[in-house]
Amino acid sequence: MARVRYGARTEAEIAAARTASSRLPDIWSTGVVAIWETDPDAVAAVLPPPLKPTGRPLARVNISKVDLPGYPLGAGSFAVAAAHDGVEGWYPLVMPMTHERALVGGREVFGEPKKLGEVVVERDGLIVRAFLARHGIAFVEVRGAVAGELPLPEPVQKTDFYFKFLPAVDGSGFDSDPVLVHCLRNEKVRRLERITGDVVLRESMYDPVADLPVRRLVEITLGEKTSDQRGKVVERVDAQALLPYIHQRYDDPAQVLDAPPEGSA
Repeated sequence: MARVRYGARTEAEIAAARTASSRLPDIWSTGVVAIWETDPDAVAAVLPPPLKPTGRPLARVNISKVDLPGYPLGAGSFAVAAAHDGVEGWYPLVMPMTHERALVGGREVFGEPKKLGEVVVERDGLIVRAFLARHGIAFVEVRGAVAGELPLPEPVQKTDFYFKFLPAVDGSGFDSDPVLVHCLRNEKVRRLERITGDVVLRESMYDPVADLPVRRLVEITLGEKTSDQRGKVVERVDAQALLPYIHQRYDDPAQVLDAPPEGSA
């Protein structure tokens, strides 16, 4: 009988897949990062407990194209500054990706709020334009001109916060207690340029980032970067406290708040 591809893999095949993924070379991305001060009440409103605002109400968008061999990827993130247990980092609200392969591990392993979307980074001479779009709406756009080289920063470890959970089968909450994940990234930069420009936030019922307006632009940069990633579960969180926020993960809240019809398959 020919091999059934949905059948179980051997231990050797599983070990080989793990080894291959652990030996990936540095993968470099070219991306635009914009940081601005926004409404502190809006930042506080989007942070599920136990996350708390930092001393400065910052929002950040990262829009990148990733040099995966034979598999170019657009990757984006819209996040707000947050703190947990003395650690400061970023809490992403939405992370558009251009390919499904980039969604699976991030969502299922780390709890990242990844969704399929359009991610574009363009440069024409000194002119730079980058945007994130879903459902035909470019809900965040960064545009400007290169204003000069910046000194390269030292390698740094950055932290993102994610909530990993599974909605309950009967629509009544979660199948088990959600967990808070600290995702640690060691980042290296090989080129960095300053951009003079602006950030445009457009209204979208699916990605309502316009609720975090640009009050004061801090910086826009264009850089070439690489990073690794590892996560750790730091605590289990109160399910009832997290439940009012899980609509952040879905375009249609009914996906998690409505129980399936009786007898549905």
